[in-house]
Amino acid sequence: MTPFAELLERLVFTPGRLAKLALLRDYFTHTPDPDRGFALAAIAGDLSFTAAKPAMIRELVTARVDPTLFAWSYDYVGDLAETAALIWPGSRAGTAPRLSDVVSILSDTPKAALPAVVADWLDMCDASERLALLKLITGGLRVGASARLAKIALGEMAGVPADDIEEVWHGLQPPYGPLFDWLSGRAPKPDAAGAPVFRPTMLAHPLEETDAAALDWSAYRAEWKWDGIRVQLVATPQGRRLYTRTAEDISHGFPEILAAMEFHGVLDGELLVMRDGEVAPFADLQQRLNRKSPGPKMLKDFPAGVRLYDILFDGDEDLRALSFDDRRARLEAWFAHHQPARMDLSALIPFTAQADLAELRFGARAASIEGLMLKRGDSAYLAGRPKGPWWKWKRAPLTIDAVLMYAQRGHGRRSSIYSDYTFGLWREDGVLVPVGKAYSGITDQELAFIDRWVRAHTTSRFGPVREVEKGLVLEIAFDAAQRSNRHKSGVALRFPRISRIRTDKPAAEADRLDSLIARIPAGGPAKGEALVEEGD
Repeated sequence: MTPFAELLERLVFTPGRLAKLALLRDYFTHTPDPDRGFALAAIAGDLSFTAAKPAMIRELVTARVDPTLFAWSYDYVGDLAETAALIWPGSRAGTAPRLSDVVSILSDTPKAALPAVVADWLDMCDASERLALLKLITGGLRVGASARLAKIALGEMAGVPADDIEEVWHGLQPPYGPLFDWLSGRAPKPDAAGAPVFRPTMLAHPLEETDAAALDWSAYRAEWKWDGIRVQLVATPQGRRLYTRTAEDISHGFPEILAAMEFHGVLDGELLVMRDGEVAPFADLQQRLNRKSPGPKMLKDFPAGVRLYDILFDGDEDLRALSFDDRRARLEAWFAHHQPARMDLSALIPFTAQADLAELRFGARAASIEGLMLKRGDSAYLAGRPKGPWWKWKRAPLTIDAVLMYAQRGHGRRSSIYSDYTFGLWREDGVLVPVGKAYSGITDQELAFIDRWVRAHTTSRFGPVREVEKGLVLEIAFDAAQRSNRHKSGVALRFPRISRIRTDKPAAEADRLDSLIARIPAGGPAKGEALVEEGD
């Protein structure tokens, strides 16, 4: 655990991307197998231990430390693993276990015996090693190093493109022996050999005004940016899978889509709820997400479908190197031949100039569409987010001036800062009611300002949450509003974020709830779930 603990600690305190890459390269170069493979899995979020839960950690600590002291410490630190690592009483002579041994024992030890094993490890470790161990158990390292950054470091170590690593990644399992054998020159590149694995997705850049001004619009093709979630459909002789654009396997939640995948290939599209060919609001799709086993009523009331954008593989033939125009022709021919159930094609939008699309984009909100996609006709399907081939031209966000009501500390580097905010609007009777939560969109300086304001204007505390004086106005940007019977206000916002702090505006002059409700399209169904952002 010691080298892994040192890596995590140095990553936390190293701000620069290039410096983090150097740390990762050095670790992967000098750490033996299988430890480096398990470290890679931990950074990538591919390790989980069903028997080891955060509740077990809490029980271990409160058995050794006064529960009130632990509760106050946890409230201040804001992170369970960090609190437990710092407050654990002393240590005894011993050697911290190897990372691979920890993974093996956590996976194989019966649940009833695990607390004694973990307590013994904590006794043998110093604070840094304890933190690494507990982060491993609870998941979510939060050290500023993503799976993508780790793959880039591996590529630099071995002299291969990170995209080549992405290509084989989803056919491997920790500790990635075949991957390291290939990178070390001991074996050929791993081959998924027909397995239904995820292929790296091509993403788009937001189109800013400066980009639009320099664009050769005649080189691009336009499509609607549908308001669902981006998915990849993979069907091979070895199985069928439905993945999100972040490679999460959601096959179990959409059995009707898997049943319709009676083909061999890899397709790119948008998962939507569709009724009689019409796209339902995103809130309807939200009813289906994160459900492991939808029942007959759910399948009937919220029928899922896929609007297809692209074709990556036709059978075993890899089409990604072809131009978008050629892939589109192949997709249209493929669709005409297979006519798959629960799928249709996302239509191309004819246009002659930017002004044509600008007018369509302006009306996108009324049609419950997020905006437009622009794709160069000669663009290959490239992994990641290359700037230039694809653009997303989303409709302009809506804004409201809302009043800060509650604040809570964040996690990781924000664990001691009030960074998660609940905001509200005024009802006609003068009561302030919450309409959403936000924690993004502001700079570190603005974050520090709000943190100081919260501490100076707290009126009540509810565990980790502080209620504040109704005196600070925040301008909130959001993509859409939806009626919601789950919220006291009757409204839920899509992807709310803070656009600026309105110190110039008195709280009494913040927006009214009825003005927000008036923006919701008439006849929109009320839904019980809050809205979340997923998609490119």
